[in-house]
Amino acid sequence: MAKPQAVSDAEFAKAVLESKQPVLVDFWADWCGPCKMIAPVVDELATEFDGKVSFTKLDVDANPKTAMQYGVRSIPTLLIFKDGKVAGQIIGAVPKSVLKKNIEKVLGA
Repeated sequence: MAKPQAVSDAEFAKAVLESKQPVLVDFWADWCGPCKMIAPVVDELATEFDGKVSFTKLDVDANPKTAMQYGVRSIPTLLIFKDGKVAGQIIGAVPKSVLKKNIEKVLGA
């Protein structure tokens, strides 16, 4: 079963920007209730899209540089990167169907 991988500011460029496949980055924090609500949905989607999309999590408290660089002001924020650029953005705890639709749009499905 695929699981989102934790990334740090230091690993972000290699893990996300240089990835050959699209990458969903879940910007979250341990104290964030909505982040905890959406986490199981992100885990499910990581399994559904295994091999097509990489899933990562970035703790904004431990890694503020990347969050600031991409203008993340509220969490959860999910950014979908394709070819090193932001191709999709979801802010807040949204239903699985909304996340899935955004991922499929980036994939061109």
